[in-house]
Amino acid sequence: MSRPDHMDVAAYALGVLDEQDTERFEEHLATCWACAAELETMVPVVGLLSDIDGETMMALEQTATDPALLDRTLGAVRADRRRTRFRQMLATAAAVVVFGGLTGYGFVSVTDSEPSPGVLAESTPSAPSDPATSGPTAPPSGPGVGGTEEEGDQVEATDPTTGVQTTMFLVKREYGTRINFILRKLPGPRTCRLVVVRKNGSTEVVSSWSVPDDGYGTNTRPQGLELSASTSALAEEIKQLQVQSVDAAGVASPLVTVPL
Repeated sequence: MSRPDHMDVAAYALGVLDEQDTERFEEHLATCWACAAELETMVPVVGLLSDIDGETMMALEQTATDPALLDRTLGAVRADRRRTRFRQMLATAAAVVVFGGLTGYGFVSVTDSEPSPGVLAESTPSAPSDPATSGPTAPPSGPGVGGTEEEGDQVEATDPTTGVQTTMFLVKREYGTRINFILRKLPGPRTCRLVVVRKNGSTEVVSSWSVPDDGYGTNTRPQGLELSASTSALAEEIKQLQVQSVDAAGVASPLVTVPL
């Protein structure tokens, strides 16, 4: 390792070595940490020197014999570099402001165009509404239990003793018969049940319910009671349908009977 090899660092950094000396120094640089460290410190200096043009070099040569002129020239160079750095800072700041403004505008545009979560729901097709009718609609006739959506074969009966009235609709099903029925003039309080009496003499309790003090279809509670029940018996197998009142001892008494 020779002394000239160490002294070639600046020449190598400035790129003034010829091709042979460059190859020799690079071989040396690969094994010398001192030259590598020194070369790393010269990189910023080389960058500064690259900004000096030919006119500046000529001015520096002319001021070599005039110290005062040299000071003024160096001061002018430093001032010019400060102005250059200041312009670069202004350009960078302007770029940041413009970019930030565009980013903010883009963010606002995106957020304004998107629906707020949890505010707008995905639309669903609405169910078709029933056509309007010109006549008055009937008020509900019961508490809404069961109902008479499918009328079927309608039968009615009124018991002459109890005064209980019923309208029943028998709907034929694959499993048997569905019975939708309405009760009126039914006093309370009591427990009731619906019994299916078959033509073969067998019976089946298909529904039971309780009646409040005001009853159903009475002066106190004008609304009738709507219920629905099902039986495995076919309609043609049924002899009669009977609404019964059951006391605390379990004894049943008929309220209204509907023969079929």
